[in-house]
Amino acid sequence: MDEVFRALADPGRRRLLDSLNKRSGQTLRELCGELDMARQSVSKHLAVLVDANLVTTVRRGREKLHYLNAEPINAIADRWINQYHRGRVQVLADLKTALELQPMDKPEFVYTTYISTTPEQLWQALTEPKFTREYWGGLALHSDWQAGSPVNLQYEEGGSIEDHGQVVLEAEPYRKLSYSWHRFQPMHAEVFGWTEEQLAGYAKERQSKVTFLVEPTDRQVKLTVIHDDFDPDSMMLKAISGQLPPSGGWPELLSDLKTFLETGKVATTG
Repeated sequence: MDEVFRALADPGRRRLLDSLNKRSGQTLRELCGELDMARQSVSKHLAVLVDANLVTTVRRGREKLHYLNAEPINAIADRWINQYHRGRVQVLADLKTALELQPMDKPEFVYTTYISTTPEQLWQALTEPKFTREYWGGLALHSDWQAGSPVNLQYEEGGSIEDHGQVVLEAEPYRKLSYSWHRFQPMHAEVFGWTEEQLAGYAKERQSKVTFLVEPTDRQVKLTVIHDDFDPDSMMLKAISGQLPPSGGWPELLSDLKTFLETGKVATTG
């Protein structure tokens, strides 16, 4: 957390975050042109922001794309916002909201968190029904996790196992997992207050995909979640990124995953 505050203390680095807040997924060249800063200066600032986990990078061919990462701001909010009067920390709250609800020209969601666990335990938490049920609100994922196999959903223990068209795309145990994502279901209309006509329209969006990248570090495991392949102006993108209350999307789910792996419990909200 000290690294986060040190990173935010520099106005040049805040300018970089502002630029990525407006348009995430930029290359180094694009950032230099956007901010009219020397390449060397931008590279140094980005290195500090990456070390603080405020920026995460994804390779696309020969290019390295830079994404704003909300996880450290979530950690700050979790530690302090609930302990003090919200009015006294409105700046922090506004910053957290800005990072989570950032508009994106590129239809992708990227989020990186560090978890005090092992790659093996994280893989279990991502793939075994008894573990997904713990932090995913009772939802269990069922699959043999072989490429081409279905990923079926069980919404409550003892309930029916449903096939919503999700399929394993890639699976390298303890390193990488990717599968196609479901379309909107009738239960989502109830959650978000949609009419039947709205649900019918949103359900026509093409299926997106989610990818989990697992990288061990000295003391923790780095988990990067990439959710992409959305239609333009996708409602699913808004849902998974936490822009459709009451769902907190991936930021909330990954926070619960981290808490579960580190403490064996999931935080509850009153």
